[in-house]
Amino acid sequence: MDNTETYYTNQTSHSIQNLLSFGLSIDCVVFGYHNGEVKVLLIERDIEPFKGSWALIGDLVSPSVDLASAASEVLSNLTGLKNIFLEQFTTFGSIDRHPAGRVITVGYYSLVKSTAQKPLASSWAKSSKWFNINNLPNLAFDHQDILGKGLETLKRGVRYRPVGFELLPHKFTLLQLQDLYEAILGCTFDKPNFRKKILGMDLLVPLNEVESNVSHRPAKLFQFDRERYLHLQEEGFVFDI
Repeated sequence: MDNTETYYTNQTSHSIQNLLSFGLSIDCVVFGYHNGEVKVLLIERDIEPFKGSWALIGDLVSPSVDLASAASEVLSNLTGLKNIFLEQFTTFGSIDRHPAGRVITVGYYSLVKSTAQKPLASSWAKSSKWFNINNLPNLAFDHQDILGKGLETLKRGVRYRPVGFELLPHKFTLLQLQDLYEAILGCTFDKPNFRKKILGMDLLVPLNEVESNVSHRPAKLFQFDRERYLHLQEEGFVFDI
């Protein structure tokens, strides 16, 4: 074997060793909305590293499972949450992001109706809890950065896609819808203009129902028409808040 062959053989061996030392994980930023607050679901770690710290819902991925299935599996294993909205947003690959070695993580964000979901900590998660996004504990690993990027993705998404409806009850008022957008985006909309714009999109179905158990005059209830949105989208409709 000449020097050139020896070089490439060594390089191949080195590359294989690097591959074997790499880890891949999934981290899920699960957003919920309740009582006018946007919240994120965190788990308390019951294993090292960062035992006792709060963290995003995440775990290492088996090489035999594809990413989308792995994200659903991680959520189910650690919280019991199943069949909820999940979307990949970016990857994080800083060399020193995990004390155990080189671990690249793929971030997913999820939107759930927090009042309808009852997450139960399991596996190595000691407990789970909803936290207001503006009042968070110190997070393990680089999860603060991942959460920040997930929140940026959510803010962009709700402006140009109707993903925000995933956070609302099946039946909602226009005020609840406006409150949701203001909580996510951190801004205030003019009430008449917001209602004119959202109703002008013709994506809401007015119901012959009003809200109940309220101290003020009951407001009319609406539903989001997903099928109409998909139809309009095919025709070039652009959702824009």
